[in-house]
Amino acid sequence: MTGAVGFIGLGNIGAPMASHLVDWPGGLLVCDVQAEATEPFVARGARAVATPAEVAAEADVISVMVRDDAQVEDVVAGILATGRSGLVVAVHSTIAPGTAERLAERAAPAGVAVVDAAVSGGPTGAAEGKLAVLVGGEAAAVDRCREPFGRWAARIEHFGPVGAGTRAKLARNLATYVSYAAVGEALLLAEAAGVDLVRLGEVMRYTDGLTGGPGAIAVRATTGPMAEDDPMRPFFVHGYELGEKDLHLALALGEELAVDLPLTKRALGQLGDAFGVGS
Repeated sequence: MTGAVGFIGLGNIGAPMASHLVDWPGGLLVCDVQAEATEPFVARGARAVATPAEVAAEADVISVMVRDDAQVEDVVAGILATGRSGLVVAVHSTIAPGTAERLAERAAPAGVAVVDAAVSGGPTGAAEGKLAVLVGGEAAAVDRCREPFGRWAARIEHFGPVGAGTRAKLARNLATYVSYAAVGEALLLAEAAGVDLVRLGEVMRYTDGLTGGPGAIAVRATTGPMAEDDPMRPFFVHGYELGEKDLHLALALGEELAVDLPLTKRALGQLGDAFGVGS
């Protein structure tokens, strides 16, 4: 792909993503409701425009990284006002899967393809060009995005039709935020036990880097029970047995210190199913 690319939404993650595109051979057009957000890009050779419609008049692929569903819908409506047939619009915002599907249906009569291309990796991943992008859309449209996406993403995963990328991102974020809640509960227990929370946090981040953290068990193609002859089963059984033992010990400590641990109790009941080896 050699045509111009557009980027709409230069916020905390959008700006470092777009920074990898300023030397795009076909040129970069940038747009943000805060005009000053475009200035660093213009200084490096990009061209700023005032509206999504102006981006769509020239760009072949447009990245959209705004706050929520309502803003995405407004931006896409502006794009469709001037978007040419063959244009691909990639929505990076985390939105409802139905929103992505509805926008794709609205854009199709104009010959404009919409792909949902949610990103994971945060501002650091964006700055380093190492984001993962979880994409849903028609294969031809996704393929047209691969080269510009490759400027700011280290992993481009196509999960299926429009909406599939968003569904995958929501599941990925669920794991993150439920884990955060569990960390909060763990810190309550640690604090009651007199543990240095800052040092414990350092240990958590260090050991997650070694083990892969909660995502380390996300290696199976199904959530059903693991077959008895599955070569991974001994490792998963071992992990489950260790986890069950440690959760019982944590609950006992919680009782001793009068700290309620509701997430820990629920995790104990669901741990076997999570490992696929029963309870």
